[in-house]
Amino acid sequence: QVQLVESGGGLVQPGGSLRLSCAASGSISSISAMGWYRQAPGKQRELVAGITSGGVRNFADSVKGRFTISRDNTKNTVFLQMNSLKPEDTAVYYCKGRLRRWYWEEYDDYWGQGTQVTVSS
Repeated sequence: QVQLVESGGGLVQPGGSLRLSCAASGSISSISAMGWYRQAPGKQRELVAGITSGGVRNFADSVKGRFTISRDNTKNTVFLQMNSLKPEDTAVYYCKGRLRRWYWEEYDDYWGQGTQVTVSS
């Protein structure tokens, strides 16, 4: 079994910061890319930030300059540092890992259960 478990969500005032973490565990032979998505009420899930195993990063335009993404390959963990948070960042944040369990398998996408981020005064 493979599990992705997010942590670090919560309530923060506008302009504040939060750091999300996502740890992948279970039978994993390798992880290619990891990323963060978010879904606000009534909206589609959207990519926030992604990072490859080689450290190549991409960000949604709405978070560039405010959010950073990093990963610890030794611990199969990805982080999302969110600064200068705005009310429009309020959403459930999901972690996604593109990984394979055994070396003979294809890569597949696995999702975490999500963590709520609320930006409000």
